[in-house]
Amino acid sequence: MTSIRPATDDDAAAIARVWHEAWGDGHTGHVPDGLLEHRHPEHFASRAAERVAHSWVAEVDDEVVGFVTVEGDELEQIFVLAPARGSGVATDLLRTGQDAIRQAGHDVAWLAVVAGNARARAFYERQGWVDAGPLEYEAGTDGGTFVVPCRRYEAPLR
Repeated sequence: MTSIRPATDDDAAAIARVWHEAWGDGHTGHVPDGLLEHRHPEHFASRAAERVAHSWVAEVDDEVVGFVTVEGDELEQIFVLAPARGSGVATDLLRTGQDAIRQAGHDVAWLAVVAGNARARAFYERQGWVDAGPLEYEAGTDGGTFVVPCRRYEAPLR
């Protein structure tokens, strides 16, 4: 049984683990190679801790298997561990994020997805999200910025 709940500070390490593992699945081969060198577990740990206040986690048998993070009208992060994909966890997390954005008063939610991540793009399209065009996402690192070719996806909320 899957449950979705607001994240707490105690979830930061689990979120970082999910994020690191799932980010690699969807981004390797689709982002500049130099960016991969900067996406180590410590990077995700610090970012996860900063985002707990506007994140929700999905648990199966008391284990965090996915999370979603919202920032304003952006569904900023959504990641699910490979064994939980296809189980409905991602759909539940996506809806949770959309609900939070709607409750904050926004009419449209948006997210950035790496252009080459066909699996994620197909998932968003099945959920009614629309490809609104190219987006050059600037991924910051300690050593500078990498431009990642993305697509902007949008979903009407009203």
